[in-house]
Order: sequence, then structure tokens, then C-alpha cells
Amino acid sequence: MTDKEYAYFEGKFVDIGDAKVSIKTHVVQYGTGVFEGIRGYWNEKEEEIYLFRLREHFQRMNDSMKIMRIEPKHSVDEMCDLAVELVKKNAPRTDVYVRPLAYKNSQLIGPGLHNNPSEFCMFAVPFGAYFKTGDEGLKVMVSSWRRIEDNAIPPRAKVTGAYANTALSKTDAVLYGFDDSIVLTEDGHISEGSAMNLFMVKNGELVTTLVSDNILVGITLSSVIEFVRSELGIETSRRKIDRTELYSADELFFCGTGAEVCAVVDVDKRPVGSGKMGPMCEQIKNLYHKITHGEIEKYHKWLTPVYAKKGSKIGAR
Repeated sequence: MTDKEYAYFEGKFVDIGDAKVSIKTHVVQYGTGVFEGIRGYWNEKEEEIYLFRLREHFQRMNDSMKIMRIEPKHSVDEMCDLAVELVKKNAPRTDVYVRPLAYKNSQLIGPGLHNNPSEFCMFAVPFGAYFKTGDEGLKVMVSSWRRIEDNAIPPRAKVTGAYANTALSKTDAVLYGFDDSIVLTEDGHISEGSAMNLFMVKNGELVTTLVSDNILVGITLSSVIEFVRSELGIETSRRKIDRTELYSADELFFCGTGAEVCAVVDVDKRPVGSGKMGPMCEQIKNLYHKITHGEIEKYHKWLTPVYAKKGSKIGAR
């Protein structure tokens, strides 16, 4: 990293210390913002950072803005360019996490989204593993907190205020001695992890939940479904999953931008399968690492280079 840390704020690149909003700002008072989390992976051999599925993240953010009546300050292409420039200005030589935020910026009292100007900002930080358990896997609990409903706060949009739901389920799990949680829908079916999508393996079948089960429509999720079909010849079934299926599953694993691919080895004090990372999860985890670090040319379409070294073969967004 450079000695100076930059953010993009109110239309320009500034020192991170100058990227501040008032305590009166609408997003602080009412949670009326939407965000994304975008990973960049450092390839030591090529001295390059590859931002993973950059355009798809900003397309999803644009959809979130539509839901929350946040007027975009930039096009998807412009946000992609700003993200690349931001990481380049900070000049990390490690994995990074980019956090763009679009938010309601008025300082009026009242929750209304109308007559309420919007703003956009973004910062980037060095970022390693979200979970520190490595290959040991996660021990999780089924949370007593239910996932928010689409007709309450739409989980398909990454709304800042909605993450109070995530905070409650995650915090209880950790305080009860678990690594994380799995949340249910109001009708008692599996939704997802606290902030990650969930896959289940049973008798060689790979299963994940339905979009209508109030999940975030995950970019990592769709990536896994695609490359597992292409590389392993395995189709993913999408259906409702009962809570008790977790207890008899052969394998479970989370996936997400932060979590990447991470095995779940215990649910509610019941071991999953052998109680260790299963073979399908291990294959998928290894493939995901190679794809995100630019080691499989077929998936260079998903990578955006930051430094664009001379002779780089990767340049698509």
C-alpha cells in the first residue's frame, strides 16, 4: 500500500480521513444505503490484482439502487473504472476488498426516500480470509432470528439497514460459541448463512436454496454453479431445503465474496458427514482459488486487472 490511503468521495479521490459524512445524514439515521463487496486477488507471479466479477457487482448494485430509489451518480462502466483507479491509487500488493456505497444524503428528519438526494463513495482495504478456520471448517447454529422477507426489506438488495438482521444472527452465534449461523425463512426452510449462500451435498447431488427463499442473489453462488457444471459435470438443484436435512447432509459449505468457499462441518452440535471438509467442497474450493487468481484462462472473462501489466492477457470486464 502507499503511505496515503485514498477513498472516492463526493466526486473525487480524497484522503480516507477526509471521506466523512455528518451524523445527521439520512443513511446514518435510517440505514438508507446500498453497498457491494468486491474482492481483488493478488497474483504474485504476475504482480497483478484481479478484481473478481467487477461488472456483475456493480450491475447488482444498480439493481439495489432501483429498489431503494437511489439515483445513480455513475453508470456501471464508470463505477467499474472508478474501482480500478481507486485500487491502483492505493497500490496494494495483497488481496483487497472494495466497498462501494450509494446512499441517501439529506439531513432532514423523516424516513422518506423522496426528495432526498443521493451520493456515492468507495474505499478499499487489504483483506485476507473472512473466516480464520482454514481447512478445519465452520461450526454453526441454526439461528432463532428469521431472515427478513422480500415484502419487508428486500434481501435481494444489499441495503445497509437490512444488515441489522445479519448482525443479530451472527453475533448470537459467536457469543454462543459457534463460528456463524444459518437462518431460516418465516416458513421454516433454509435461507442462507448470516451473510453467505449455502450449498448442501447429499448422495452426490449438489443442492442450494431458491431465490424466493429470501437469499441474496449471490455472484459467488452463480459462479460456483457455472464452473461446477463446466469443470466437474455436476448440475446444481435449486429447491427448498428443510432444517433437518442439514443434520443428515454429507457436506455443507458456504459461499460468498467475503466467505469465498468454506466448509461447514458441524450444525447445532451435530457433525456434518465425517465432521471434516468433504471431497466436493474441497474440489470446489480449490477451483475457486485458481479461477479468482487468474490461473485458469477459461475464466479470465471474470477478471479485471488493476495494474494491467504489459503483455497481460486478461482485460475483459
